[in-house]
Amino acid sequence: MVAFCHRKSLRTWGILAILQLSVLSLFAQPKKYSLAQFIDSAQKHLPALLQKKSLVDAAKAGVTDARHAYLPTSYIGDQVTAGTDNSLPGSYIGFGVIPSSSSGVRPSNIYESAIGNIGFFSNQYELLDFGLKKATVRSAEAFANLSQADLDRETYLVQWQVGKLYLDILKNQFQLAIDRENVARYETIYKVIQAVTQSGIKPGADSALAMAELSRTRITYNQTYGSIRGLQQQLGYLTGIPADDINIDTAQTKSYLSALGIIGRIDSASVYNNPLVDYFNKEKLLYQQKEDLVKKSYLPKVFLSAAGWARGSSIDYTDNYKSTISGLGYQRFNYLAGLTLEYDLWNTVHRKDKERIARSNTIASEYGLQQQQLSLANVGNKAEESIRTATKNLIEIPVQVDAANSAFEQKTAQYKAGIINLVDLTNASFVLYRSQTDYVQTLSDWLLANLDKYSAAGQLNLFIQSIK
Repeated sequence: MVAFCHRKSLRTWGILAILQLSVLSLFAQPKKYSLAQFIDSAQKHLPALLQKKSLVDAAKAGVTDARHAYLPTSYIGDQVTAGTDNSLPGSYIGFGVIPSSSSGVRPSNIYESAIGNIGFFSNQYELLDFGLKKATVRSAEAFANLSQADLDRETYLVQWQVGKLYLDILKNQFQLAIDRENVARYETIYKVIQAVTQSGIKPGADSALAMAELSRTRITYNQTYGSIRGLQQQLGYLTGIPADDINIDTAQTKSYLSALGIIGRIDSASVYNNPLVDYFNKEKLLYQQKEDLVKKSYLPKVFLSAAGWARGSSIDYTDNYKSTISGLGYQRFNYLAGLTLEYDLWNTVHRKDKERIARSNTIASEYGLQQQQLSLANVGNKAEESIRTATKNLIEIPVQVDAANSAFEQKTAQYKAGIINLVDLTNASFVLYRSQTDYVQTLSDWLLANLDKYSAAGQLNLFIQSIK
């Protein structure tokens, strides 16, 4: 590609300069935007990207939440109660909220109410979880990394899309300049025909045919202009810049060829840094962390529990009912501490079920990674072939344009002299128009192929910096 840039002839630059001047005359807005500015605007404007940024913030907050989830469970409170104190010995399995009555075992029911209060503090800490806490935090971190990779991937795709729109507008602006030149050429032909028909050299029918051709060129011009407006609307949707304000600076277009040529060969290792690939790498890591989390979730747990409480009651230790006010205030103090080992006997079954799910997701993410790598390799290979073809054509097309331009000038002179007919003249004009259009199409193919090449290789920013 470097050799190609050095072999560009002065005629090629001349053709490009003419197109640039024509475009600048057609689009005379005061402010012109570069590709980097369009992309920066899209990243700040597009709601889809802002949404994913918020999801990244939520995922990062989830990491903090995962760390805090394993803080001790601690409660402190105080309760004042009024009620009877009748009980019988015996055990039962609790259901719902069962009022607790300590003591109060008597031969008969006493319905006199008693006042009491209790203050308590309880604490439970998961003393040993066999790596569950670390696995939970790592899983949350993997999800946050995947959310960031998803944002990076979406941003990369938007950058790629904006790049394509930018180059499409650039191509159509050049094409519009050619169409405008073609309209002017047929206007000149029409004037020539009017002159020769009025002098009797050519029949009057030529004038009508020339007007039909002139009308056709104007229709083509309008269609190209409409295409530009449609592309501007699409770019405005992505960037938030009003379509009427969108204007591309074409003055530096010829430097794109040199800038991209100087970059040379892309480092193959950069493919692995492609955000489109990195997303699937992060997804795979997330599922691997989930596999580890499943294994840790069904291991035994050891809890350290402790509690302290103080009680007061209007019933004294001899079972006498005193004044109600005497029941307020702490009269007895107790504490309790213990270790608890907890394990669900069905954990082995549950763990195997969850492991199968997690493992299948990991395998699926691996296939997704392979498919993305294969797709990008295909895009890169196709882009290389397109670049090679366009490079050869960009060297050859200036010869075609020069020859077509010379032929048109000769045919115009011959028509004025009455040597050839209108068909020969319009054919020469069409050949010139087609050669100019071929040049713009080939230049566009070369730039778009380079965009795809650098995007597939994870070097889109390098391409963007070159298109200034």
